[in-house]
Amino acid sequence: MTVWDELVGQEPVVETLRGVVADPAGPTHAWLFTGPPGSGRSNAALAFAAALQCAEEGCGDCESCVMAAAGSHPDIQVVRTGGLSIGVDAARDAVRRAALHPSVGRWQVLVVEDADRLTDQAANALLKSLEEPSPHTLWMLCAPAVEDVIVTIRSRCRSVVLRTPSASAIAELLVRRDGVEPQLAAATAAASQGHIGRARGLARDPEARRRRVAILQIPARIGHLGDALAAARQVDEEAASRAAARCDVADERELDALKSSWGVEDRGRRPAGYAGALSSLKKEQTARRKRMARDAVDGVLLDLLSFCRDVVAVQLGAAHAPADLVNADVAEQITGQARLWTTEETLAAIDAIVRCRDGLEANASPLLALERLMARFVPASA
Repeated sequence: MTVWDELVGQEPVVETLRGVVADPAGPTHAWLFTGPPGSGRSNAALAFAAALQCAEEGCGDCESCVMAAAGSHPDIQVVRTGGLSIGVDAARDAVRRAALHPSVGRWQVLVVEDADRLTDQAANALLKSLEEPSPHTLWMLCAPAVEDVIVTIRSRCRSVVLRTPSASAIAELLVRRDGVEPQLAAATAAASQGHIGRARGLARDPEARRRRVAILQIPARIGHLGDALAAARQVDEEAASRAAARCDVADERELDALKSSWGVEDRGRRPAGYAGALSSLKKEQTARRKRMARDAVDGVLLDLLSFCRDVVAVQLGAAHAPADLVNADVAEQITGQARLWTTEETLAAIDAIVRCRDGLEANASPLLALERLMARFVPASA
């Protein structure tokens, strides 16, 4: 198994990157990996980084490849954020790391996940290193689209564009890698809409599948405005609860680590500077919790969007069989909704979901944005 095997449905990209790894002239110093969510942008960057460090061009079995896969390779640094943005401090740390000589590998590789989240200050901090790179340093930036990265940075990067993997390719990966039963793999791959991580989560977690079915039932459950407000509140509360479940343990662990590093005990005086460090940590944790809750809400919106897509496909005669639907497991419900809504109402619902996602991206209150959306599902006769 090579480092490239996880890149599902990206054969042209793999061929290009393999060629670069084999080229004696060496790689360009800066790369920009773009593609839709779930396409494997960071996976492609990390596979490329591992192959460049490997004497066998990405064999997957040597010590270098094993360390890269485990995230412990000393010359592959990943810059990521749990918050809403990547700040200037993280960018400066990466720039300092980029100036170091590789310790065991041939390159010092910096992989910046979500480069579209770089603040202006952070982007400017990276720019100097991209303009005057160290001879053994490679930058690999990841973002949804080229336009999401400022022009001064993207103009200095070689672009690698990933595509949305097919449902069949994702299903094959789930069967081969995770041992998922083929029928379940096919259903979850279709429901994921090309998002590999989401497909794997649905395949491995029965609760996630139950939650998805409940989300798809929301339009049919809304009979009046009170139902709409209740549905919005439920989605918001469940998103916050899921974020808390993931963040509480991490928050406590980070707080303990901070106390330990500053020599702070539960009772006693705090060293000078500790209050500022604690305040910064709390701010980062709040941002991470907010982002995870927002991402959970966005997942709900994507499910509703796929449901409405299926409804309009039925209404326009584009879906001739359940297999033509994204959500084939709820085909009967989709057909019923197609009879209740007009095509114009379905398209208006799709537009409302898109506006809700845009509002969340612009930092609107999730609850208010959801209430406005759910009100759109109230029947005209109510």
